[in-house]
Amino acid sequence: QVQLVESGGGLVQAGGSLSLECTIARGTFSAYAMGWFRQPPGQDRIFVGAVNYIGDITYYSNSVKGRFTISRDNAKNKMYLRMDSLKAEDTAVYFCAAYERPYYSGLVYSSQPSNVKYWGRGTQVTVSS
Repeated sequence: QVQLVESGGGLVQAGGSLSLECTIARGTFSAYAMGWFRQPPGQDRIFVGAVNYIGDITYYSNSVKGRFTISRDNAKNKMYLRMDSLKAEDTAVYFCAAYERPYYSGLVYSSQPSNVKYWGRGTQVTVSS
């Protein structure tokens, strides 16, 4: 059973930056795409972005494109989310995700929560305006 653990959440002012980290604490997931979702208060889980299994192709939702950057280090079993120019509407619980199909990725595929095989427990990001 793969276990994903997020870290790095917290409180930041609007316009600031924050970095999240996802560690694969159990197992290895180097053959699978990984991604980030977020869940604002009272809303469903929403796609933020994803990275393919190698780490050289990334996908982003329009709401974060140009502000957020996803990367991964398979040797360290980690994935990262760098968030710049944060806005109050970025406030949410952020979840790390590992997808179910090996060697497969794509924007449409990655944006569907139903294609996620493993979820982390989430980390809170709060942006004050």
